[in-house]
Amino acid sequence: MTEILTRKSGRAGHITLTRPEALNALSWEMCLAAEEALDAWAEDPEVALVILDAEGARAFCAGGDIAEMYRRGLAGDLDFGRRFWADEYRMNAKLAAYPKPIVAFLHGFVMGGGVGLGGHCSHRVVGESAQVAMPECGIGFVPDVGGSYLLARAPGRLGAHLALTAARMGPGDAIHAGFADLFVPEADWALIKERLIETGETSALEEAARPAPDSPMAQAQDQIDALYASGDLVAIEAALVASEGELAQAALKQVRRNSPLSMATTLAMLARLGPDPDDIEAALAQEYRVAFRIMQQGDFLEGVRAQLIDKDRTPRWSLPLDGVAPERVAALLAPLGEDELAL
Repeated sequence: MTEILTRKSGRAGHITLTRPEALNALSWEMCLAAEEALDAWAEDPEVALVILDAEGARAFCAGGDIAEMYRRGLAGDLDFGRRFWADEYRMNAKLAAYPKPIVAFLHGFVMGGGVGLGGHCSHRVVGESAQVAMPECGIGFVPDVGGSYLLARAPGRLGAHLALTAARMGPGDAIHAGFADLFVPEADWALIKERLIETGETSALEEAARPAPDSPMAQAQDQIDALYASGDLVAIEAALVASEGELAQAALKQVRRNSPLSMATTLAMLARLGPDPDDIEAALAQEYRVAFRIMQQGDFLEGVRAQLIDKDRTPRWSLPLDGVAPERVAALLAPLGEDELAL
């Protein structure tokens, strides 16, 4: 069975992830197939817009399929992961700059690679089941697939909170954080897709949209801004320790669980992008510098082992939380010369 279905229907190009048994985890082949369809439809007069969705009730896309990347990297083959990431990031950039509307229907788990696929589209629809997150620091990586761009653009210090804790956003939170645009009840999605296919116009979305559900993160925005104001990992941990609130204590557990090197690097990435970046390609280039080096210089292989391979949930990180030297972070983010990401 194919992992992705691409076809033209009426006035729409339609891309559907068809790997529900794996929570629609995004493989290299799926990335290339999606990109091929997007390229074919960009100037096709029969295609007025693109619909992006997924089969199965549990997930739009729970992340990238990194098991093979882990196996290759463990054996010393670093090029496999680098080529996968380069192709995926190129697709992310195309989604963000696509000349026609792309309507992404985001349900269930939308994490990591799923955010890269659906989070940069022009019309991002979330339903009541959406759980959006960037959990990369938990596997010794950094938010990538353009995720650092979205995190940097989130209100206040919310991006740092989301990155360091892998906190899951419900539909209201996702809209507040800038990871989604519209809330539409999932019971209405089939009819809306029919109208998009029939008309090739996005007006049906605005007509079907409902007020966004409450956002606990919006309500906690001032507290989040204060806790993460320093932008420094050790100072953030201290602020979380000093706070007795439920949000802070839950965040503290995650911060102490995730890779210190990954978290410190992520904070540096967000600082370099600034509070309101407008260039996703700069964010992707920065992410690729880390991805290029992460298997040799970071905690990626150990994080994937602990979380996804052995599943013992006890990673042995390379550095303690208070022991990440700035030089280690700078080395991961240094320019790559002739190996820089080419989009």
